[in-house]
Amino acid sequence: MSIDATPAMTQGDIAARLERLPMSRWQISVRLLIGIVTFFEAFDQLLIAYTLPVLSREWGLSAATSTAALTIGSIGMLVGALVSGWAADRIGRVRVIALCVAVSALCSAGMAACDSLTPFLVLRFVQGLAIGGEVPTAAAYISEITRAHKRGRFVLLYEVVFPAGLAVSALVAAWLIPLWGWRSLYLLAAVPGLMAFVILRKVPESPRWLASRGKYDKAAAAMATMETKVRRATGEPLPAPAATVPVTAPQQRGNALRDLFAGRYRRRTLTVWTIWFVGYLANYGITSWLPTIYRGVFHLPLGQALWYSTATSAAGLVGCVLAALVIDRIGRRMVLAAGLGVTTAMLVVLGALGAGSPVQLLVWSSLAAVFNFAVNISLYLYTPELYPTRSRALGCSLGGVMNRLGLILGPILVGAVYAGGTALGSVFLLISGITLVGAIVAAVFAEETRGRTLEEIAP
Repeated sequence: MSIDATPAMTQGDIAARLERLPMSRWQISVRLLIGIVTFFEAFDQLLIAYTLPVLSREWGLSAATSTAALTIGSIGMLVGALVSGWAADRIGRVRVIALCVAVSALCSAGMAACDSLTPFLVLRFVQGLAIGGEVPTAAAYISEITRAHKRGRFVLLYEVVFPAGLAVSALVAAWLIPLWGWRSLYLLAAVPGLMAFVILRKVPESPRWLASRGKYDKAAAAMATMETKVRRATGEPLPAPAATVPVTAPQQRGNALRDLFAGRYRRRTLTVWTIWFVGYLANYGITSWLPTIYRGVFHLPLGQALWYSTATSAAGLVGCVLAALVIDRIGRRMVLAAGLGVTTAMLVVLGALGAGSPVQLLVWSSLAAVFNFAVNISLYLYTPELYPTRSRALGCSLGGVMNRLGLILGPILVGAVYAGGTALGSVFLLISGITLVGAIVAAVFAEETRGRTLEEIAP
């Protein structure tokens, strides 16, 4: 199928051809490849929470240096998210993903060899750059190769790999640390770096991105390759493309950031930033300190503390799967607003009870995690939907910046209260007030995007 049209019509034609593609083994295989690397980025991200109790004893870390170890990676993720959006909108989604995977793996190998805190922190920061870059870029890419019909389920079943990686990191830590020590975890995390080469060879660049950059021949060629693979996978001829979707012509360089605050996008940006910040402040403010709280407050053995923390992460994974199953039925706004609302209620109960026993903390933090994780994973679907292709990766990455601000401030906030000797229940009441604000913002300002093409939502 040739494309001999104006640039704007070319983008619309590419969108129409993508929207007609039925689901097949090809889309699932691409989702699997990207999912594998995202899984291990998540695995890398939370290893510090499970190795920190051991590192604290081995290196004699204070509360302040422990907090630095927890937060330095998040600072790197913040910077990485910001830089990756700019890069992915200019050099492509796939190249940025592959580069981030390779850098993260090399840093894991380096951390396994560290004998002191300073080089460990440097490598943790650089790894944070890579993790912060891969996750929002991958979210933009998966959204761009997916049609509107059941996009929520397809994208979120990919995104489930991230909390799965978090949960598996806890399981592997609880098993490996007592047997082989903390270094074995970081050596294991270095192995997936080989996937960078697989991604470059097997994953095609986004046709939507290519067209948005004026690379119409490459976009048409990539689209033709995808159509051939889907046709071969289904064994059926493809349906005719739907009517071409009107698309704004490519913008000049330098306009992407301004786009995020122009017209309809200003409200979208401020709304989604608020939800990103609140959701991840609550999530990591609590989960990153759980192993240390179980050890320091309740004096549980290390293995039991890690298993209790693992249970909370596993509960969050259940919430992610539930979000994937219902988000195309009840809509994005309902998942975000109701999820934060119920998270607030669970934290209020935990705070009112005073978190007086490890079982209380386990039960109520796990229930909160179900709904908190459901909100957070939904943002990886919702944010790419809100922006046009020319600025989608930047929009995702700036959402990632707010995510990382929450990641940084959450552990600091909880750590300050915890180190200050305040009653443990007060920590959860404080976090519940923050999640309540997020619930109200989502209910009032979040725009529904269910069942609409990306070009219809953000022309």
